Amino acid sequence: MSHEFYPEGVCPMQITFDLEGDIVKNVVFKGGCDGNLKAISRVVEGMSVDKIEEFFKGIQCGHKTSSCTDQLARAVRAAYEEDV
Repeated sequence: MSHEFYPEGVCPMQITFDLEGDIVKNVVFKGGCDGNLKAISRVVEGMSVDKIEEFFKGIQCGHKTSSCTDQLARAVRAAYEEDV
């Protein structure tokens, strides 16, 4: 199932991804640091929601209270909970 998430407090304007059960696929960030976010998208391809949270939840970017990866962790968890 396809999902859209609108991050708060970070550079990307949107994160889209697919969930197949608890497996995350096809992550695309709109805006932000293009190269870094393409790399993150590749790293998390096929990863479970729990694993993404384990690696990325709570990471901060500079003085911000969140980061692109923290927002991704929040997004996939919210989508998973919504789908269950």
